[in-house]
Amino acid sequence: MNENSTDQTGLEKSHDLKRLAATVYLCQVLSFAFAGLPLLVGAVINFMRRDDVRGTWLESHFDWQIKTVWIALAGMALAGLTFELGIGLFILIATLLLMIYRIVIGWMALNSDRPVKEPSI
Repeated sequence: MNENSTDQTGLEKSHDLKRLAATVYLCQVLSFAFAGLPLLVGAVINFMRRDDVRGTWLESHFDWQIKTVWIALAGMALAGLTFELGIGLFILIATLLLMIYRIVIGWMALNSDRPVKEPSI
């Protein structure tokens, strides 16, 4: 196998993994319309293919997407538990806004072919 075919194979794999990350972002967007089920499908994809992106710039996207799922699940659970207290709706809105923020930031970074950077607090 020559060097050009090896480079081409690496480029194709990178392109496929980028497309997979974009698919997971799409799943996260679709979760707003389909009661969260696509969010879980995206998480399964992330966990199944996580080893494939290890050591690449796409690893940050997979980590970002997995954290988004955990934040969404925690926020939804907390909103559900506190709904009767009158603060659940506010927690739900904050969770949805945070999900939108994380999806937009991740998608923009992916389209720019760069890793997602965690904001410094």
